[in-house]
Amino acid sequence: MTTSSKTLSDLFHSFEREAFRLETLDDYSKSGNVDAYHAFLAGESQPDDYNADWVEEVRSHTERGKRVYRVHILSRPLTDYLCFELGWGYRKNIAGGEEFFILDITEKPNPLENVPDFWLFDSESVAVMNYDDAGKYLGSEVLGPERTADFTTYRDTALAHAEPFTEWWAKYGA
Repeated sequence: MTTSSKTLSDLFHSFEREAFRLETLDDYSKSGNVDAYHAFLAGESQPDDYNADWVEEVRSHTERGKRVYRVHILSRPLTDYLCFELGWGYRKNIAGGEEFFILDITEKPNPLENVPDFWLFDSESVAVMNYDDAGKYLGSEVLGPERTADFTTYRDTALAHAEPFTEWWAKYGA
């Protein structure tokens, strides 16, 4: 397996059509927005500027006709972290044009068992996201082009089994 000299940041800033993210973990609380997560747990209201930088980043792409979307594989009941991520994060990020889908495996097998978190850009470049057992982000690895077809298939499988977040949230959200 080869890796690329490009970084995840390079790919995110140079994609031309679409950026897709697969999320597989129930808890990313050690990876960013830690203070906001603690505020959520404490029952505080969501700040108006929560995630503003990411929303603007996404908007800078979607306003130019680029698609930014993701599928999160999860099961119910939701962890505290997923209640936070979906309730505060996804609902806020929609304002920037990001699209979200849920692949709920509560009552069905996971069609992507053991597939890692990743970003796929323009169906051409893949960055695998690495986390420790506690959900702390350890960095990403941009894979060589020989792996792109596998991850394009993972994306297509995830989307085929997922439903739009807003529909899922209306049924199961907090």
